Amino acid sequence: MTEPQTPTTAEELRGAGLRVTAARVALLETVRDGDHLGVEAIASGVRDRVGHISVQAVYDALGALTEAGLVRRLEPPGSPALYEGRVGDNHHHLVCRSCGAVVDVDCAVGHAPCLTASDDRGFAIDEAEVIYWGLCPQCSQAKASS
Repeated sequence: MTEPQTPTTAEELRGAGLRVTAARVALLETVRDGDHLGVEAIASGVRDRVGHISVQAVYDALGALTEAGLVRRLEPPGSPALYEGRVGDNHHHLVCRSCGAVVDVDCAVGHAPCLTASDDRGFAIDEAEVIYWGLCPQCSQAKASS
């Protein structure tokens, strides 16, 4: 019995109804290889892979990829938008108030209880965005020793 093959990045783009370009492939792979990247870091990663790309082209491609559900945009208050390749699982984030580090954290209990609001007011809820704020271990240690 053969194992199912993981689709290529190009196949994923086609499957989402997007035109396949070298820049889009490089951008999606850069986001997936990174960790909550900002636009400048993504642009730099794409340039390393395919050469020149404008920041506006990166914004345009990120918009299309986000709309297609291939990347996720998060905007911690007071920070520029960040992008990640982990999509579709309704995970949350921890953000350090001092250094701005962002890390993923799974829902507290199995089935994503955050999707069950105490009063949904008639909304069909399909996603919850939870951001936990605090100090990362390094900043906590630095604060304790100062």
